[in-house]
Amino acid sequence: MSAELPIQFKELVQLPTLGISQQAIGFASLTMESEKYICVRDQTGTEKTVTIIDLANPSNVLKRPTAADSATMNPTQNILALRDSQNLQIFDLGNRKPLNSCSISEAIEFWKWISDTKIGIVTPTSVYHWSMNGEEKPVKMFQRHQTLAGSQIINYRVDNAEQWCCLIGISKQEERIVGAMQLYSVERKISQALEGHAAAFATFQVEGSPKPSTLFCFSARNQQGAKLYVFEVGNPAEVKYQKKQTDIYFPAEAVADFPVAMQVSDKYGVIYMITKFGYIHIFDIGTAKLLYMNRVSADTIFVTAPQQSTGGIIGVNRRGQVLSITIDENTVIQYICGKLNDYDLALKFASRCGLDSARDLFAQQFNAFLTQARYKEAAKVAADSPKGFLRTMQTIQRFQQLPSMGTQPPPLLQYFSVLLEQGKLNKLEAVELCRPVLMQNKKELIQNWLKEDKLECSEELGNLILPHDVTLALSVYYLAGTHDKVVQCLAETGQYDRIVAYCQKVGYTPDWLAILNTLIQTNPASAVGFALKILTTPELASTVDINHIVDLFMHRNMVQETTSLLLDVLKRDKVEDGPLQTRLLKSISSKHLKSLMLFWVTNGSLITTELISHSFARK
Repeated sequence: MSAELPIQFKELVQLPTLGISQQAIGFASLTMESEKYICVRDQTGTEKTVTIIDLANPSNVLKRPTAADSATMNPTQNILALRDSQNLQIFDLGNRKPLNSCSISEAIEFWKWISDTKIGIVTPTSVYHWSMNGEEKPVKMFQRHQTLAGSQIINYRVDNAEQWCCLIGISKQEERIVGAMQLYSVERKISQALEGHAAAFATFQVEGSPKPSTLFCFSARNQQGAKLYVFEVGNPAEVKYQKKQTDIYFPAEAVADFPVAMQVSDKYGVIYMITKFGYIHIFDIGTAKLLYMNRVSADTIFVTAPQQSTGGIIGVNRRGQVLSITIDENTVIQYICGKLNDYDLALKFASRCGLDSARDLFAQQFNAFLTQARYKEAAKVAADSPKGFLRTMQTIQRFQQLPSMGTQPPPLLQYFSVLLEQGKLNKLEAVELCRPVLMQNKKELIQNWLKEDKLECSEELGNLILPHDVTLALSVYYLAGTHDKVVQCLAETGQYDRIVAYCQKVGYTPDWLAILNTLIQTNPASAVGFALKILTTPELASTVDINHIVDLFMHRNMVQETTSLLLDVLKRDKVEDGPLQTRLLKSISSKHLKSLMLFWVTNGSLITTELISHSFARK
């Protein structure tokens, strides 16, 4: 395929070259739950075998005899599930041990892995979920809807939270393949019957929404035409995504075509839809617009799975070709602009996916809006720029230099307002916004932004706030994980008990002397209390030499603070404190010596020989 197309298309392997018989390449005997493994059950005469192909290393083929009618590999682990009639077993192939087994009272029409740990089981009347862990038995989730009676079940989908389920079947009616679906809410325990052939759930972040939305995407073709529908499932009061639909086009040579499979790429925010005749349709989830359509296989692709490593789709056709299709990051933006002539979609797509290939497009749009004095639009382009490449100091300076327009707010304020509306400011932006706010003494704005998680906290931001509000700076340092500054602020505000608890919680061993030295310069009174806390807390005192602490005070000629600290320490009356008594006597004036000695004697304190000698010498 041409390099100018918006997709990358590859043939990964041909199954017949790996010894897979052509008769085993089909919906009833081949399963593929992810890009990791393909599992094939084959039968030659009375001999049944199961073949497991590791797609990361296709030459690594494991073939074993089996009595099972069906086999499927776990999406992420080396775990095999086998079904023999109504009996199911799960084996850990790596550790060679069974994990779970069960029997179902009804015939099993369809089964597949719905997560890394659960299998969905469909019988003629019900749908069950079965965990591979321990000895858990299948749990009935819901009864099949009557509209699916007589349908061949071709797929079963569950959202990531396992709160929404969709059962999909097809049937032939009047020479037409009709699709029927049952959408079920686990929480509300209600079903909705829909006409459709292929469906998938998606997780999508709606612009301006604080959390992702769960979307349901499905395609249907009836006598009136074919459409793709996308809508949000969940509480109607919380819906952020507006329901969308778009027509599905089938070329003249494929008028009888219809959808057979659908996979969603969370990485790119696109829907991959495969049709019976081997066409791929790629839709943008945000707008439901068609991005690209082309035929990728002359044979029916009967099984598909998401290709997480590329954000694409992987499928197997009747000939045994394993095909991979994904978005080409280097050409997709150029294609949307050139072929679809949709610059707005190109900007949104590039922003969502963080595509560097669109940098020139964003820069051009940004400069055009600034030239037109459309400051909010320019700010939005900067906010949406891939990987935030326009959110720099240069951009801030450009907005600072722009003239105000009439009664509108200053351009820089418009810039920051747009950024705050759309999300969170980066480190640089947070500092530059808070600088004028602090100058205007509007600290409450910063407090609100922190509560709303609108500012990326950093040591620089904490340093900016510290001279204005120690408590607020402490919050910033804490959120930024700047441990030494957190300890410093706690010490400066006299919260000594919290210091030890904080250090133990975060596993941080600070340089106590460095922090104390900083505190001596900024808040001498608090420095004494902090030093005393260090010396009277056993787990801290053992890591610091008290003489070094005394030196910090004495080097700054802080005699009063040194005396206060030593008087408190010497209350513990330990023999080894004799040298400290001497240092204390050296640090105080002669007129205080007599009262100090009297205090020690009166309180029964230890007095060393060195202390007595020194006191007589002082006299």
